[in-house]
Amino acid sequence: MRALAFLAMANPAGGTDAGTNAGPDASARAIAAARTGGLAAFETLMRQHERLVLVTALRLLGNIEDAKDASQEVFLRLYRNLGKVGASGNFPAWLYRVTVNVCYDMGRKRASSVPMEDVPNLAAPGADPQESAAGTERQRVLHMSLRVLSAKERAALVLRDLEGLSTGEVARALGSSEATVRSQISQARVKVKDFVERYFRRRV
Repeated sequence: MRALAFLAMANPAGGTDAGTNAGPDASARAIAAARTGGLAAFETLMRQHERLVLVTALRLLGNIEDAKDASQEVFLRLYRNLGKVGASGNFPAWLYRVTVNVCYDMGRKRASSVPMEDVPNLAAPGADPQESAAGTERQRVLHMSLRVLSAKERAALVLRDLEGLSTGEVARALGSSEATVRSQISQARVKVKDFVERYFRRRV
C-alpha cells in the first residue's frame, strides 16, 4: 500500500478534519477583539481553532493527554502574544508553528506512549458503524506509523499530508527551507509505507 494512499484513507477529509470553519476575516475580527481585552472574544477564537490544535498535537505526540496539555500551552502563548499575532497577518501559520514548537518541547521532556486503543475516534458523527470501525483501525495504524519518524519528519508529514499545507507553508511553519521539508516528507513517506506494509502483512 502506497504511503500517500494510506494517509488519504486514514484522513479522508484532508486537513479539514482538524481544521476550522472560521475564515481569515472571522479570525482577524476575533484577534482584534481579544487584543482589546475581550475574554469572550478570546474564547471564541479558541473554539474556532481548538480542534485544529488538538488533532495536530495528537498526531505529533501520539498521546491524547499530552495533546490536551500541549493545546492548553498553545492557547496560553496565543493569549500572551495577541499583539504579535495581530501584526503577523498570517494567523494559521503562526498557530501551526507554535503547536509544533510546543510539541517539540514536550517530546523532549517526556516519552509519549499510550496504548493505541486510547487514540480517539475522529470519525464524523452518524458515520456507518463498519466504516467507522475501519476508519478507527486506520487511525490506530497511522498513529503507530508516525511513531517511527523523527520529530522533524513527523511534523513535516503531519502538516503536509494530514493538515494539507503546501510545502512552502510547512517550511514557514517549521522555520526551515522548502528543500529540507521536501526531503523530510520524502523520507517520512517511505518509513510510513514500510511500516504499514509490514503491519498488514502480519495481519494476513
